[in-house]
Amino acid sequence: MSAVRAKKLAALIFQLCDKIAKYERNEKLMKILAIDTSNHPMSVALVEDDQLLATTTLNMVRNHSIFLLPVIDDLFQKVQWQPQDLDRVVVAQGPGSYTGIRIAVTTAKVIADTLDIELTGVSSLKTVAANLPSATDALIVPFFDARRGNVFAGVYQWQDDQLVSVLPDQHLSMQALLDQLAKLEKPVLMAGELTDRLQKQLKTVPEQLKFLPTAFSIPSTYQLALLGEKAAPVKNIDAFVPQYLRITEAEAVWHHQHPDAPQQDYVREV
Repeated sequence: MSAVRAKKLAALIFQLCDKIAKYERNEKLMKILAIDTSNHPMSVALVEDDQLLATTTLNMVRNHSIFLLPVIDDLFQKVQWQPQDLDRVVVAQGPGSYTGIRIAVTTAKVIADTLDIELTGVSSLKTVAANLPSATDALIVPFFDARRGNVFAGVYQWQDDQLVSVLPDQHLSMQALLDQLAKLEKPVLMAGELTDRLQKQLKTVPEQLKFLPTAFSIPSTYQLALLGEKAAPVKNIDAFVPQYLRITEAEAVWHHQHPDAPQQDYVREV
């Protein structure tokens, strides 16, 4: 048996023993609602004690605000949960689409506050990085098209079955990102949709870099729930805000026209 397979088998045995111990102690299993509307795909999942019970992902939705709540209600009916059964809400808090992030974060905050349950935020980029299995040794670079030749991107790596951040999430040009990755001198897996706009920005691609199929760019709210289960819940729900990583175009124009005006983060308030 290979070392990798032995490691996976040991992890499964540990999970099984942990679940048996929980049942013997009559501990309540954590029930999680996970939400991601950061970008074009909209995904929702219901997870109980690390097990996916139900999920829906729509990749053709134009208005997440119309579909999100009906999808959540539909999943609750399918698994026969009541809102009061929830223990935690996990939300992808950005970066990504301004409107999309705000919809998910606002919905998650209202649910958590109304039900008086825990709320956890996870990077939308980290959620995509989690699509790659923990046996992956390469650096994982999830990226979203931020328009105007720019991307939102982060650098992650699996270390001891934990997905850790190697470089912080950032907003930069695609070529600047590739220049950064070339300096790392390690194998890199790029997870994202390489749009025509971004392809035009590519001048030189490091030899150690590989663009993965588009399927790896679709967020999994099951993985989001697993990441959020391990993260500490926010202490103040009201103070929880999206991670935009940039100002809006309207803000940029206004600041250009009013260079002496004080900086205001009005778009960050949810």
